[in-house]
Parts: sequence; structure tokens; C-alpha cells
Amino acid sequence: MSIIVFHGSTRRNSNTELLTYEAVPKTQGTHVYLRDYTIHPIIDQRHDINGFTPVNDHHTKLIDQLLEHDTVVFATPIYWYSMSVLMKLFIDRWSQILRDSDYPDFREKLSQKDVYVIIVGGDNPFIKGLPLIQQFQYICDFYKMHFAGYIIGKASKPGDILNDTRAFKAASTLIPFAES
Repeated sequence: MSIIVFHGSTRRNSNTELLTYEAVPKTQGTHVYLRDYTIHPIIDQRHDINGFTPVNDHHTKLIDQLLEHDTVVFATPIYWYSMSVLMKLFIDRWSQILRDSDYPDFREKLSQKDVYVIIVGGDNPFIKGLPLIQQFQYICDFYKMHFAGYIIGKASKPGDILNDTRAFKAASTLIPFAES
């Protein structure tokens, strides 16, 4: 099994990254830090006769990486009760991939993937983070991807996640074939 992790944090060595490394160590899988790529916002042209205007950014490079792997991990801090803008931009542009692209079998290929989600927040994340988990579940449902599991960690300040032993224990067994 090949694993790709899309990190949505804007901060290096963030709480979300530290927790994610327990689930998928840096030496395992492909770790993609969305902050290192340019992804332009979507301009909704789904219903335009000519479709989407081509966009010159890194999005298709990221899609190529996504499609090369069997298992996908989305790791994002909880920003205002949702995913980070970096993660949102990445996923929003999937509409363009569906409509106008060199990926005619995009939906079919996604349907063969297992998806895990790792989120970290500070303001009662076990309750306030649930809508974000549900959002990822809906994304998976739309593409018929297998939503295989999730972890919610609690942290506010840099390094706080190290105190969430429950989340680290859960992360160590989240993906059965990724040993820590």
C-alpha cells in the first residue's frame, strides 16, 4: 500500500504535523505540504459552455501525486471550525478536474482510495471539529472513497499536541499497515 499525506497547516512542525507523523512517520509514505505549492482559488465555470479557464499553478502536479497512491491522509488544523484554506483550495479545485481536465477517470480512481483524516484544534475540538469530519465524510461519499477513520487532537499553542496522549495512541494505530 502506498500512502500520501496532504498537510494543510501553514506552520512548519505544527501540532497537526506532529500528530500526523505518529500515524505516518516522515520516513513512510509521501508527505506533501500544501503550503509549499501555489493553488489558485477556483473560479466557478462549471456551467460555462467552454468550461474552466486553464490555471497556471501546481494543482495538477498535486493531483498526479494523489492519483499515484492507494491511501490518502488529509491532515489539517481546525481553522474557524473548518479545514485550512490550503486544504480547501486543493479540494475545491477538484470540481475543475471533474469538468475539464486530462483526468477523465478521476472519480473512478478516487473511488479506489482509502481516506483518513487527522485534525487538531484548541476550542473543544471533539465537539466543534465534528462538522469538519462530517465534511470529509461527504467528500468521500461524493467520490465513493472509503472513509477509513479519523483522529481529533486537542492543542492550541505550538507543541501542545504532545500533551494529548490519547490522540497519539490513536494515531499510532490509525493506519494498520503504517507502523510507527
